Amino acid sequence: MVKMILLIISLILQIIAYIPYLRDILKRKTEPHAYTWLIWAITQGIAAAGIYYGFGGLAIFQLIFGVITVLIVFAFSFKYGTKNITKSDKIVFILALLSIVVWWKLKQPLISILMVTLIDLFGFYPTLRKTYQEPWSETLSTWIFFTLSNLLAIFCISKYSLLTSTYLIAITFLDFLLVLVIFYRKKIVFKNTNK
Repeated sequence: MVKMILLIISLILQIIAYIPYLRDILKRKTEPHAYTWLIWAITQGIAAAGIYYGFGGLAIFQLIFGVITVLIVFAFSFKYGTKNITKSDKIVFILALLSIVVWWKLKQPLISILMVTLIDLFGFYPTLRKTYQEPWSETLSTWIFFTLSNLLAIFCISKYSLLTSTYLIAITFLDFLLVLVIFYRKKIVFKNTNK
């Protein structure tokens, strides 16, 4: 029962996270990076399968819901996304796609989850790079709620193992890292513009 309550809170936090994010996208205050969001949709889907395969329990629903919402942001990124796409972003995207092909051929659940986690890290790079350069291009509250939602999802796992918890722990850390980057860089950029 406790895990079900945590899952419901986690899903509510995800919904709350997306409201200001989508609003800011439409106002053109936030510019999602299409490569990152597509990679996240793929990796979260694979991670959900890993949690299912490893008997991870209710946490799977948070990831499935995440895939749906990530695909919505990906769709918005075509019209409202950043045009700040570099050669390194394209290389990371290609590496992520190649890693997915390797995952598909391995058919080893634990190795697959470790690779998907690495892919997500690669997928995170374009947004992290863009946010470092343009800290106002991301919605801080959204990333705080993502961090909290993923943290609660970790506690929804029924059977903890590398297979069921690696991905969620990694994305929680990455979301928190982006929160720190946004917060820190906004202060630095603000300070530099006021000199």
